[in-house]
Amino acid sequence: MDETGTARTWWRKSSYSGGDNNCVEAASTAATVSVRDSKRPHGGVLRFSPAAWQAFTRAIHQQTASA
Repeated sequence: MDETGTARTWWRKSSYSGGDNNCVEAASTAATVSVRDSKRPHGGVLRFSPAAWQAFTRAIHQQTASA
């Protein structure tokens, strides 16, 4: 868990994370979906609107389904 200001952010590790710890963590609120590198939890964070995140994950699913 990472705390930002007074609000708590609950980070979840990718379910596709392998044993080598190369993965991302995500946290969501009503306003944003945040993504960070699990190896650098105090590094930078990418933030997306829920609609942009949904479009991104939908595109990934479509790409993997057609592969």
